[in-house]
Amino acid sequence: MSEYLDIIFLLVLVVIIFSRLKGLLGTGSEDTKVIMISKEQFDKMYKEMKKSAEETNTQPVDIESLPPLDRDLAKIPNFNKNIFIQGAQKAFEIIVSAFSKGDSKTLSTLVNKDLLKKFEKVIKERKEQGIVTETDLIGFVETEVESVKFVGEDKVNLVVKFVSEQVNLLKNADGEVIEGDENYVQKVSDVWTFEKSLNPHINNWMLCSTKKC
Repeated sequence: MSEYLDIIFLLVLVVIIFSRLKGLLGTGSEDTKVIMISKEQFDKMYKEMKKSAEETNTQPVDIESLPPLDRDLAKIPNFNKNIFIQGAQKAFEIIVSAFSKGDSKTLSTLVNKDLLKKFEKVIKERKEQGIVTETDLIGFVETEVESVKFVGEDKVNLVVKFVSEQVNLLKNADGEVIEGDENYVQKVSDVWTFEKSLNPHINNWMLCSTKKC
């Protein structure tokens, strides 16, 4: 199984590509679209990423000489840290965008059932109160895997810290800003935990918890 398959939420790469990066995190833009990609386009993407991963991993690695965190990461089937980080950032963008827009359908493909229930509760409360959220991701300052936890013999959790620059607004039903400033860029730190089966044939990572730090 190719290292490319370790990209978080492979299904997201097949089905969901947002047409405007700036609108990715729910700026309220109506021209954000969902684009389907063909099998031929996906196959081309697959080959390019596979070649890139192979070129960066041509030298054998002595696992025992690695730092403790990297030793644990090396135990995950088909894992490539650089590709994981790229996928984690894309997942972050899409999940925050979907949560901001109240898009439960997209969230259901990216987060586990327990976290989905919590997200849907907040989305419902916002809707009842007539509150609209807008989040504009400016960029990532830092993205790093902080820890690895093996759960039993069949599952692994990765804790990832994201430091990003964002513009966040809350608006009432009349469109008036009740919290935030569209001209103020916040530096936001989030710690997310992703989970995945250790079965080498299952490569989808799902978000299972989030917290601010």
